Amino acid sequence: MMISSSVRSAVRAGGLTAALAALLCTTATTVSVAAAEPPSARTAAVRADVPAGVTAGVAVFDRRTGTFTEQLNTAAQFRSASVVKLLIALDVLWNRSPDALSAADRARIDTMLRGSDDAAASTFWSNNGSGAIVDRMVARLGLTDTARPPSTHPGYWGYTALSARDTVKIYRHLLDSAPAATRDYLLGGLRQSTRCATDGYDQHFGIAGSFNQPWAVKQGWSGFSSGGCTAPTTKAAEAAGSGEAGESLGTAGAVDLSRPALHTTGVVGAGDRSIVAVFTLHPGGTSYGKAYTDIGRLTRSLNVPGASRPAGTWIGTWGSGVRVRTQATTASGAVTTLPAGVEVLVGCQKRGQQVSQPPYAGDWWAHLPQYGGYMTNIYLSVPENQVPGVPVC
Repeated sequence: MMISSSVRSAVRAGGLTAALAALLCTTATTVSVAAAEPPSARTAAVRADVPAGVTAGVAVFDRRTGTFTEQLNTAAQFRSASVVKLLIALDVLWNRSPDALSAADRARIDTMLRGSDDAAASTFWSNNGSGAIVDRMVARLGLTDTARPPSTHPGYWGYTALSARDTVKIYRHLLDSAPAATRDYLLGGLRQSTRCATDGYDQHFGIAGSFNQPWAVKQGWSGFSSGGCTAPTTKAAEAAGSGEAGESLGTAGAVDLSRPALHTTGVVGAGDRSIVAVFTLHPGGTSYGKAYTDIGRLTRSLNVPGASRPAGTWIGTWGSGVRVRTQATTASGAVTTLPAGVEVLVGCQKRGQQVSQPPYAGDWWAHLPQYGGYMTNIYLSVPENQVPGVPVC
């Protein structure tokens, strides 16, 4: 059955019944929704468009011209979260070929770079001197805004201070100064970044969501309780040895250790033309989906030479535990679970299985090219079952 736009809007502003939740979601809670972004916004957006309430440090460096195309608070220090894994990996390989690594260490670096594995990072941190790793890399690379974690939390590698301009220096070293074997090995890992990190967070936000490949990314997140892909994990599990959960510590010097942090860094375009570093802090209590959406909008607003942007329409979603499936049916396999309330890129839509729970029904499904699957249009934050302006698959 079909329902009116007014009823659909009213239902989306409230809750959904348990029966529909069991059919489509792991849970169905109401979240604030993001408005659809018209296709033209991808090319007409204002540069460094920082969403309200977000604190950002941004640097985009064009390697072809040797100039910055974007600079915003480039020296501001942020807690690095998992971006520090770049320094941890470079330290392991300093004056050593990747071929000289033990099988165990090679496996740790692979999962640390591809899946942002925290256990691997903690092993290297503990075995190689903890904060001394940061000290060594500061001296080697001439970093000016990078510092080891506060003395109160020496084991929390995620509390290393880092800036956008220092992150550009790290990538410039990797691309232009590091031995070719090291460069190819580490960038090869970053090019194979998995959508779901080993801790269950969807890590293809920012650069990975804003631009077509080729890209190589190292992302960071801290202070969130659930990030899509899997069911929420406990803060104790997230925080073990890394500080990734971001307990409320206030500040350490100029570094905020309290507000939720989400960072996207990497190289973009043929020949790794542009280096992009975007560090963000969000108001306390911000959901992962909201932060994911905000850093995506900020990244898409940037002037990134050599970048190719995906076609489609960005549309907000609502509900938590919403699944992306291989086909337009609830019986097909689940590709992944979306972060609650995240904005998604819709390439096209088609009719599929009718999903009905009075007073709410619909048989249109959206194809999400970046996920390689479909989600029911029920969870798109638009009033119609068939989204206006989106082509039929």
